[in-house]
Amino acid sequence: MDLPWSRASGHLKGVPMLSVQPKGKQKGCAGCNRKIKDRYLLKALDKYWHEDCLKCACCDCRLGEVGSTLYTKANLILCRRDYLRLFGTTGNCAACSKLIPAFEMVMRARDNVYHLDCFACQLCNQRFCVGDKFFLKNNMILCQMDYEEGQLNGTFDSQVQ
Repeated sequence: MDLPWSRASGHLKGVPMLSVQPKGKQKGCAGCNRKIKDRYLLKALDKYWHEDCLKCACCDCRLGEVGSTLYTKANLILCRRDYLRLFGTTGNCAACSKLIPAFEMVMRARDNVYHLDCFACQLCNQRFCVGDKFFLKNNMILCQMDYEEGQLNGTFDSQVQ
């Protein structure tokens, strides 16, 4: 079974668990170089692996367990978190200007990126929940009440998100 593989991104999707071939056709493990006698084996990077041998080079998590995606770069096999930590791009939060680590979850509004904790109305500090309406005016995130108050005062033009 061939797996989709993008050399440009170093990203491999799908780490299938396969049945071992009948006796006499056992595969060698790319991790430990021993024959795979287990009932199941993994196939990644066109090689076969024991379930315990396909691990992230940084945190040693078993990649067959953490999900169906692994990453490789600089001859390292990595889980998503460590790949992003080592090679991902980072940016700054539009609200607090502090660095956002590449592996951290973020909120986006147009071209702005925010820490989850910073994604709040910048006038009253009300935090937003999934599905809440917010407004972006002059790169300020506003709740509906503060936006409408500014509209009544003639302060804001409409830029609904």
